[in-house]
Formats: sequence, structure tokens, C-alpha cells
Amino acid sequence: MKEFELKYGCNPNQKPSKIYMADGGDLPIEILCGRPGYINFLDAFNSWQLVRELKAALGLPAVTSFKHVSPTSAAVGIPLPEKLKKACFVDDVPELDASPLACAYARARGTDRMCSFGDWVALSDVCDVTTAKLIKREVSDGVIAPGYEPEALEILKSKRKGNYNIVKIDPDYVPAEQETKQVFGITFQQGRNNFKIDNDLLQNIVTENKDLPASAARDLIISLITLKYTQSNSVCYAVDGQAIGVGAGQQSRIHCTRLAGSKADTWFLRQADKVLNLPFRADIGRPDRDNVIDGYINQNEEDVCADGNWQKYFTSQPAPFTKEEQAAYLATIKDVALGSDAFFPFSDNIERAHKSGVKYVAEPGGSIRDDAVIDCCNKYGMVMAFTGMRLFHH
Repeated sequence: MKEFELKYGCNPNQKPSKIYMADGGDLPIEILCGRPGYINFLDAFNSWQLVRELKAALGLPAVTSFKHVSPTSAAVGIPLPEKLKKACFVDDVPELDASPLACAYARARGTDRMCSFGDWVALSDVCDVTTAKLIKREVSDGVIAPGYEPEALEILKSKRKGNYNIVKIDPDYVPAEQETKQVFGITFQQGRNNFKIDNDLLQNIVTENKDLPASAARDLIISLITLKYTQSNSVCYAVDGQAIGVGAGQQSRIHCTRLAGSKADTWFLRQADKVLNLPFRADIGRPDRDNVIDGYINQNEEDVCADGNWQKYFTSQPAPFTKEEQAAYLATIKDVALGSDAFFPFSDNIERAHKSGVKYVAEPGGSIRDDAVIDCCNKYGMVMAFTGMRLFHH
């Protein structure tokens, strides 16, 4: 297939639209089901690069959940603790631990379930049956992977009345070193960002505490590779083999840090006993449970515990999760990793990160206020590495 005609571009008025190879060669993909759109393919090709790099860097199956050309999360295939299984709605899957790819999917899809609603999924490895079963029951636009087991493919083909977007990509495809795009009829060209992210990038530790355990290095690598494919400005919190809070596309870095930190906090709070034991009615579906849990934790649009409201969701009225209780729970969190796609210009970012349990930081360095940022890290006993490399993505 040398080109594929799309229904429209970013919006329905943007026609005609297609994807094709500029050199006239074959596209490195097969469309096995559905008809992916313009934004679907932007998500597919960006997300595939992310999981491919994570697998290469860490040697573990990797999965990411993408929405609007940024990851909601990314994770590698590490077994989930029981509370996390329940928080991710996969505690009913006894075969989960036997599939590292399914574990990675459960983590990635379960991190920010609000943002992952209607996502695009990328798998680093051939999709197995367990992973396909998990994908089938979530609201999702499509998936890209290097292959699919026959039974897994049939499971996915049954999704969305047979119209689920399933893309197979050639894992050996290597893009050209130069890439181009047009803006306002003007062509831009640049070298592809082939910068390798691995442990070597974390050797320049600039804080007094220089103890960077292997688990923290892994989480920093996950954070940095996630940022490489996140719309900038961006920061990413990570722990236990997964990105748990991504702050994308903000004009100021402190807003990135706050946004990502609030998402990380919600991820932690979802695993609190008070949330895990909410008495949901049996007829409340997964997306509605996500909305209610978010409302219960963040106390936003609707007081889900209020008289007249709780009856819509619960079999009995739950006690509110007070701000004091949440603060006490979050105070127990530690050893979180934080990556930034550019330097932190002020120490307020470190202050905010500390509130979400951050102990390990990786950022390029190079700010005129680096000393203040380092001093703030030292105040909290953090470990910070200067990578020397910016990771902007637009």
C-alpha cells in the first residue's frame, strides 16, 4: 500500500486527506480493521516510537495510551500489586501476571483513566489474547502493534461492531534521517530526533545525594522517553515502571509541574482503601465509575456524596474523602521520579514536586538559576541529574 485516503484531516472541513510515502515506496503498515483517521495516525506513529524506544532502553514490553498526540501514560511490563490491580479495574483477570504485555497495558491504561477515554494504544510486542481482552472492554479508538496473535486479532476485530482500528507496523521500518512538515504552505525540515535515552544520560548528578538506585533510573528513563513524544512544555512523574502524571503543552513549566503532579496525586489516591472500597451500584459502567472516582477525590463538578446524588452511583452513602485525609495519605508517598523536557527555571517546580513524593529528578540543566534549583533539591535530600539534552516535541 503506497497511500491511504483518509476521511478528512484534523477536522471534517479539511479535505482531501491522505497518508503516503514521499519517495513513492510502500507504507510500513497494514490496516487490519477499521479506517483510522488523520489524528489516529498521528497518535499511532508517535506512540509506536515511544514504546519501541522504551523496549529498546529497558528490555521490557512497553505500552502507551495516547490522546491528541500526547501520552496519558506509558509503562513497562511489571506485575501489579493487588491494590493497583483494583484501582486499574483489572483485579478480575487471574491470568494478568502471566502476560508482561498485559501488565504494561493495565498500568498505562489505568493511570489516567479520565484522559485515556477514547485513546489510541501502542504495544511494543505482538498482541496476545490477555492484552486483547483488556483492550476490548475499554473505550478506545485503535491500536498499533508489530503483530497480533490470531485469537487476539479476532477479539479486537469484534470491538466497536467490527470497526475498531487495528494497525500492524513493520518493526524493522527505519524512517529517513531528515523529516519535513508544512505550516502555512511553508516547508520545515530538520533532522529526526534519534537521541538515545539510557542510563548514560543520568551520570551527571549535581546534588549532594548521589544515590540513584536501578529502579529510580528505570523510572527516570520512562519519564524522559515519554517526554520525548509529549507536546511541549512538559514534565512527567513516574514510579514503579510507569508514568503516573503527564503535564503536556503548557506555556509555563510550573503549570506543567502542577498539572502532572495533580494527576500523579489522583493516581496515588485511587489506591487508597477509602476509594477502593466505594460501594458502587452494579449497573455503573467503567467510564462512569472513572468520572465518579475523579469527582470523589477531587471534589470538582458534582458532590457525589451529597444527598440526592449518591443514590445515582452507590448502594450506600460514602463518607467524603477529606482534604486532610488525602494530605495524610499523600505524605506517605516517596521515591517518585520526575523528568522535564527542558530546564527548571525556578525552584518552585521542585517545591511542587516534593508535595507528590518526588525524590529523583532528571532535567537538562542550563538555567541561570540552576544553583537555586539544586539547593532546593538538596533541602529535600533529592537526587538530580542534569542530562544536558532538551526534549522538545511539536
